[in-house]
Amino acid sequence: MLFAKNQKIVLASNNTGKIREIQAVLKDHPIVPQSEFGVIEAEETGSTFVENAIIKARNAALFSGLPAIADDSGLVVDALDGAPGVISARYAGAGSSDWDNLNKLLKELEGVPDARRTARFICILVFMQHAGDPFPVIAQGVWEGSILTAPAGKNGFGYDPVFRVPERNCASAELSAEDKNALSHRGQALRNLTALLGAREAVQAG
Repeated sequence: MLFAKNQKIVLASNNTGKIREIQAVLKDHPIVPQSEFGVIEAEETGSTFVENAIIKARNAALFSGLPAIADDSGLVVDALDGAPGVISARYAGAGSSDWDNLNKLLKELEGVPDARRTARFICILVFMQHAGDPFPVIAQGVWEGSILTAPAGKNGFGYDPVFRVPERNCASAELSAEDKNALSHRGQALRNLTALLGAREAVQAG
């Protein structure tokens, strides 16, 4: 068995929004931020979401001694040739806030017509049972949408205020937490991760 019910899992992040969203899906396991174990954040040297998620998961598992989940996610905007991409969290520079990043994005898209403002959120989740796990579980979620010309809503975090959700014709930041988890890239990736973990447990038990 991968781990018992109520086994703590360290999340390779200190982002309270991510912790809240992941905990809402993985209800049987306390999700704790890596800061509780004094884990120093790993340097994200990968060129893809998958590479960075693996780096972060291994680092968190190594220093906490617990199973770890790492999320690497970001916004991909077609009119910007895929930017901000893997640097979504630091698009406006090291130490930039969500609003710094969001405002830079809107500035970069000034004058771009609605038809060309297509974008998607991408989330890669990696689970490692321990730091030396040679077979990490990798799940993906993709949320298609577009970029608004001005922020709307007060929920969520990151680029949520400018990400238009076509299914609801509103910003992601205007969705309830339940609706966002049902639709979002992270919600999709979490459900896929849960299914993959269940399949691995079945194989190990078989």
